[in-house]
Amino acid sequence: MHNHTLLGFDFGLRRIGLAVGQSSLQIATALKTLSAKDGIPEWDEIQTLTDEWNASEFVVGIPYSLGGGVQEITRAAKQFAESLRQRFNLPVYETDERLSTVEARSQIYAKGNYKTL
Repeated sequence: MHNHTLLGFDFGLRRIGLAVGQSSLQIATALKTLSAKDGIPEWDEIQTLTDEWNASEFVVGIPYSLGGGVQEITRAAKQFAESLRQRFNLPVYETDERLSTVEARSQIYAKGNYKTL
């Protein structure tokens, strides 16, 4: 089994969260928040981070509505993923992040950490 480094993007129009992970560990760690203007980041900063972490793959969270509908932010996130593909010529995986916030909150509540919300 080969170990790959992935950069994960939590897309937003003004901010894009970035995490780094190893495929063998199947875990990601928050790295930083990138500034964006109308969903467009500083591409040079992503290039620097890709080189620094020797990333071989990207993951982009795609925010659908709870019913699975496409919204403006959904289209913008998909465009961001396509821009990553074109600019870096690396695999880009899109993941449905509809329930990620719900899951995170339920885990926090389960641990009794109500004040962190």
